[in-house]
Amino acid sequence: MGEFHHNLDEKGRIIVPSRFREELGDNIIVTRGLEDCLFIYSEKEWAKVVTKLNELPFTKKDARSFTRMFLSGATDAEFDKQGRIKIASPLIEYACLNKECIIIGVNDRLEIWSREKWDSFINTASENLSDLADHLFETNFEG
Repeated sequence: MGEFHHNLDEKGRIIVPSRFREELGDNIIVTRGLEDCLFIYSEKEWAKVVTKLNELPFTKKDARSFTRMFLSGATDAEFDKQGRIKIASPLIEYACLNKECIIIGVNDRLEIWSREKWDSFINTASENLSDLADHLFETNFEG
């Protein structure tokens, strides 16, 4: 959980907050996320994601396309002594990352957003938050 603001340096490195580093472990996977952000997984969580992807029917075009996009962008990363990871340039381009980035904790992963994309997402999502909650939770909380 949480939202943290960090800068991407000129070498494509970004500091991951220490509380997240402890949970992620030494080796992580960075890949294309949804809504133009990046997803970061621990090795354990990445294995779960790959297992789910392997269960998708390869005969379905959408399954093949999603799997290609998701897995082809995946790269291993390690933390340096300052707690930074290096993000591959194709991933930087995909997520439109420039200097100011937002790192958020979301259940089983981290997400890295460009400041501009995050602000746009927050503005849109906050306008629809009540509607989203009504739609997602209507059957779970009704007696």
